Amino acid sequence: MIQLKNVRKSFKDKLALGNLSIQIKAGEIYGLLGSNGAGKSTTINLILGFYKPDFGHVEVKGLNPNDNKEKTRSTIGYIPENVNLYTYLSGLENLDYFCKLAGLVYSKSELKEILITCGLNENVLNKRVGTYSKGMRQKVGIAIAVAKKANIYLLDEPASGLDPAASNELSSILKKIATEGATVLLASHDIFRVRETCDRIGILKDGQMLREILAQDVTSNELENIYLDYMRN
Repeated sequence: MIQLKNVRKSFKDKLALGNLSIQIKAGEIYGLLGSNGAGKSTTINLILGFYKPDFGHVEVKGLNPNDNKEKTRSTIGYIPENVNLYTYLSGLENLDYFCKLAGLVYSKSELKEILITCGLNENVLNKRVGTYSKGMRQKVGIAIAVAKKANIYLLDEPASGLDPAASNELSSILKKIATEGATVLLASHDIFRVRETCDRIGILKDGQMLREILAQDVTSNELENIYLDYMRN
């Protein structure tokens, strides 16, 4: 579903990614683990077609996202660290608005079902988003991606600022999406959340892929020790 092959990307004199290769299949949650500036957001922007690689190849469902922007983006649900919603509208109204922007029409009961499925409590659906916590706003963002019937989900630091309960709920939602056949790329520096959520983990530092690990092969403590060893060297 997603493939990056020997991708290099620079901004002026700064190398953001160097010969990065990743392949993520349908139904898999891939965790891109790295500190700020490691190249995680650059990777996501390449997949979205916002950046063009200096060298190498990017594919989304077999298509080059730079040459097929509309087609590839129609299959992607992107959830940034801070989901931009209209604070004076309710969660339900936000979902309805963004669905209509994408040319999707849902009944009120269908919109409610999507939001509840994505973890939003029924008693806040009609409350203004300005009263929501960050975790609640993230759930609306996920609902927008789900309503789009995306095949691919890209999440950039989605658990940043979430309390443990909301972060755990996010993991459960992503696992459910993956079991239904979606491809999920989770970019984060949260070692525990990446270990608990993902099937495979890639450690990224200064734009270089240092190591790929199966989540089932390490504990959270072992992953932390591996990660810290790489960051120190």
